Amino acid sequence: MKGILHWFRSSSKMKRWILLVLLGIVLTCYGIAEILVNKELNFIEIARIIVTFVVGFTCIVLGLVMLNKRNMELFIEATDDRLKHRKNVNVQSLIFNKKIYDKGPNIVVIGGGAGLNTVLTGMKRYTNNITAIVAVSEYGKTPNSSRTALGTTLPFEEVKDSIVALSADTKGELDNLLNHEMANERLKGLKFSDIYFTAMKEIYWNDTESIEKSNAIFNIVGNVLPVTSEEMTICAELENGYVVEEKDRIPEVVNDKMTKISRVYLKPSNCKPAAGVLKAIKEADSIIIGPGSLYTNVIPNLLVNGVAKAIKESKAIKIYVNNIMTEPGQTDDYTVADHVNAIIEHCGEGIIDYCIYDTGEVIPEYIKMYNKEGADLVEQKINGPALRKIKFIKKNISTIIDGKIRHDPYLVAESAITLICNDYKFQDKENDPEYVMLNAKLKSDKRINKLKKDKAKIDKKAKKKGIDPKAKATKTKKQSKFSSKYSERIKSIKESDEKYKKKQAERK
Repeated sequence: MKGILHWFRSSSKMKRWILLVLLGIVLTCYGIAEILVNKELNFIEIARIIVTFVVGFTCIVLGLVMLNKRNMELFIEATDDRLKHRKNVNVQSLIFNKKIYDKGPNIVVIGGGAGLNTVLTGMKRYTNNITAIVAVSEYGKTPNSSRTALGTTLPFEEVKDSIVALSADTKGELDNLLNHEMANERLKGLKFSDIYFTAMKEIYWNDTESIEKSNAIFNIVGNVLPVTSEEMTICAELENGYVVEEKDRIPEVVNDKMTKISRVYLKPSNCKPAAGVLKAIKEADSIIIGPGSLYTNVIPNLLVNGVAKAIKESKAIKIYVNNIMTEPGQTDDYTVADHVNAIIEHCGEGIIDYCIYDTGEVIPEYIKMYNKEGADLVEQKINGPALRKIKFIKKNISTIIDGKIRHDPYLVAESAITLICNDYKFQDKENDPEYVMLNAKLKSDKRINKLKKDKAKIDKKAKKKGIDPKAKATKTKKQSKFSSKYSERIKSIKESDEKYKKKQAERK
């Protein structure tokens, strides 16, 4: 009885919908009774009965729908600690808010550097079950005196960046805190993250456990794991037989020796994976490798004992996100096929199911900036016998961030989630709540992104013409993709051509 009375409390907001259902039942029964009792009915009476029945039936349906909606809200309020202090919960936000549903697909992202963090930033929109397996590739660097005095053992730079990428902080406050460089002269060269992780190591006496506890302290989405807790060095053997044992010197030596990297290996070669790494790979629904420095971030992770084997044996969808630009001293003149072949040569086949690569539609000015540093667009060649089992997906996944060519985090995530949804369809799991949630979120994001892009294009065109973007839009002739993208440069080229022709005419 106590449980039943709970539904009639004012805080539950259920009584109104129960009364609406009861009213609907009364009106519906009254309409049916009128038909059964009255044998002869005129047009006005028939119309009144129909209206009464329709209103009653509508009240029943609306009341049941709202009861179900309110029931869902009460369930979420009761089971999710993050909503304890919220009085009103919008069911639409619950459906599309990834923070409410912890039953998203298990995603494992393997890599390091900015590329890894790009994928993490996008993927946390769709699921909380993310494990970032981070490269530990700072060994070989000579630590400064402050860091030596601090006694840090495991390099936490990549770990720290992944924690920031998976944090709920959208204002950059956690990023500013962890990357804050100490002003004290005695602590010169140290960041707050160095001091923090050293303190965690002193408390827990274990690097891996320190990171695990940090995941909870910073309340991040998912987990961050170092690929290994052992000290290791990334070595590169060049085509001319020369061996480089310092990660940072690899590009320099490659350029000086006018050669290429033949292979990379770890020293010692029997590095064991950190606790939880193999388990995360085994339980994953999807494994995303890259993007990132091919020979110093991506492949070294896969060379740690048991990691490549676990990926091959996993039933997860294995996705490799290819780099957009080549890297001087590492992947000069590399094609998409060269990147994939390098991974296969080091780890064997069966480690990649899908390769997502960019269309290469990058604004030429930015490419020229990279050309000055020796980098170029990765050529879109995908030929080769070892690549026949891999499905290649060409997507526009590039963007410009702070003047640099980067992978768009949301477009990369969207591409990966689309593959996961397609896999659910293949397994006839279209009625699973997980698929319904992912598919709904995916469609919503695609529609919102399209509207944003369309609005941005309209506003840009309006500003160029001196028109207020808020003013009523008029129908204009549709431009080609290239024309709309580079219209400003095309205009400047035309102007310079006209000036050149005028000068030539004046000389004559």
